[in-house]
Amino acid sequence: MIRYGIVGCGHIAKKHVAAIAAVEGAELAAVCDTNEERLKEFAVGDVRGYTDLSEMLKSDIDVVNICTPSGLHADLTVQAAEAKKHVIVEKPMALTLEDADRMIDACERNGVKMAVVHPNRFRPAVVQLRKQLENGAFGKLGHANATVRWNRNQAYYDQAPWRGTKAMDGGVLMNQAIHNMDLLLWMMGDIEEVSSYHATRVRDIEAEDTSVSIIRFKNGALGVLEAAVTIYPRNLEESLSIFGEKGTAIIGGPTANWIKQWKFEGLEEDEAQAVIEQVEKDPYGIPGHQCIIQDMTDAIREDRTPVVSGEEGRKALSFVIACIESAETGKPVRMAELNRK
Repeated sequence: MIRYGIVGCGHIAKKHVAAIAAVEGAELAAVCDTNEERLKEFAVGDVRGYTDLSEMLKSDIDVVNICTPSGLHADLTVQAAEAKKHVIVEKPMALTLEDADRMIDACERNGVKMAVVHPNRFRPAVVQLRKQLENGAFGKLGHANATVRWNRNQAYYDQAPWRGTKAMDGGVLMNQAIHNMDLLLWMMGDIEEVSSYHATRVRDIEAEDTSVSIIRFKNGALGVLEAAVTIYPRNLEESLSIFGEKGTAIIGGPTANWIKQWKFEGLEEDEAQAVIEQVEKDPYGIPGHQCIIQDMTDAIREDRTPVVSGEEGRKALSFVIACIESAETGKPVRMAELNRK
């Protein structure tokens, strides 16, 4: 049995609790939060509650799931790694590349595994898209587009004083679009350069609520990223589009769970429709957090690297940071130069 402990008993922790309960061979053994009232909701039955992480780390848990505000992720990951515990950390893994590197180094030095929560990789439509790319069905890639047109109203940001701050939270890129940025990287490969604009147009927050970026990938393909949390009155769409010399694929809907276009050279219409209908039968599939827990459980037993490793999480973070730096300086940012800093 792989025993899990959760740090941070806020909204996202509930998904971790459900995911652990759904995975055979995994169990929730402990929870930690400085707020004793919140802790009571999670520390039930055989689940032990702690207000001090140092005390929880003395217990016989195997994995620490970090579900705190983003600005706390780095120090808590290092603390868990030093205690020889594996780590699952919510996105973004950190708010700076220096912190991300510190986390990766701590896990490597202590021989523990780290996974970053990017659950959208496990959506059925995304899995089908990845298969087509691996099979070379697109041929030469031309360009890609990722769109996040969502609503996060002022009440969302007013829930806690850290929301929307640069030091502890971040804006639309760090909080919402980072999942789509992870998918762009996973599908299109590494980035050469980004050029971005962002603004805080509607929400009363420190970070950006709207952002647009132009991307040049190392393979020569181009990309466009549009992200906003200002859409009235509710979430409108989330989409991922890939275009190549022999294929066109668009995944969309209010969340990117449905195949909207599926055209490939040599693929008959009935074959394409069969894929679309297969996804439509169960567009959400196994919950992404459950897939992350299952993967970590298997990775420990098989002594392998988790699918969404610390290095993978760092790539998405560096993409976000490059866009923010470009917007703030008014200049394109080359990824090689960013990663040398």
